[in-house]
Amino acid sequence: MAFFGLLPTYLLLLVASSGVLAKAQLDPYFYDKVCPQALPTIKSIIEDAVKQEARMGASLLRLHFHDCFVNGCDGSILLDDTPTFIGEKNAAPNMNSARGFEVIDRIKSAVNYVCKGNIVSCADIVAVAARDSVVALGGPLYQVQLGRRDARSASQAAANNSIPAPTFDFSRLLSNFASHGLTMQDLVVLSGAHTLGFARCTSFRDRLYNESCTLDASFASSLKSICPLQSGNGDDNLSPLDATPAKFDTVYYDWLLQRKGLLHSDQQLYKGDGSGSDGLVKFYSTNAGAFWEDFGGAMLRMGSLSPLTGSNGEIRMDCRKVN
Repeated sequence: MAFFGLLPTYLLLLVASSGVLAKAQLDPYFYDKVCPQALPTIKSIIEDAVKQEARMGASLLRLHFHDCFVNGCDGSILLDDTPTFIGEKNAAPNMNSARGFEVIDRIKSAVNYVCKGNIVSCADIVAVAARDSVVALGGPLYQVQLGRRDARSASQAAANNSIPAPTFDFSRLLSNFASHGLTMQDLVVLSGAHTLGFARCTSFRDRLYNESCTLDASFASSLKSICPLQSGNGDDNLSPLDATPAKFDTVYYDWLLQRKGLLHSDQQLYKGDGSGSDGLVKFYSTNAGAFWEDFGGAMLRMGSLSPLTGSNGEIRMDCRKVN
């Protein structure tokens, strides 16, 4: 049984109402008649990309998160800089970090071919690619709402201000998610995406050398060879976010219970004193089925953040530039 069964009625109503208008404008069957080969084509390319490099699945999932948290799920993260705007690719949360753009390009070209035209939006491709990446790495098959259109601009400043940083404390994480209409449970569940992938040394160096009270000593010792104290030395070295970075499971939550959260923001979800989201972390660590179910629901809510629909935006021919 999912954790929703443990929540008070008023909170359930709040969660259910979040993004209702957006979801009403989207449809999981949007492409079934206009291009029935669109989703199978995306799935095939994702499976191939993840087979070649498992880490790519985590990167594509993160790409969707970083897209949605900046002015909604509109594919703006894919846009290159132009003379009229500075895009999101080189914002602090994305520089030398966001990846998977070539896979999105490959998908866009393929769906344009099978659809015999420019039918599938880049924003929808990012959303479906994230879901198919989760499935390819052993995670749940959840429904994706479709029908988003693509933004005609992007904002580096908005990306810097909207995407939660790995240095955020619990209260700031909670506030950031609330500003997007997401709850504490969404915060814990979506953070569970860190069951996949790796983080760069620059993202956890400060925690490694300044948070000994909340970081397992033996784990910290193993990290120091990967991430030296001196800034600029090993900045891009990678460490897995949990013990099974290519498998969608609940080991991430187990690590939080053991004070092995790699990022400061991760360990903020579990402090061990019964406060904040401690109960949720404990619950998901021993209830994989609930995590799977609630992850799908949280992705649905996140994927419904301020989509462009109807005549708003456009369907880009090339995901890197406006038409």
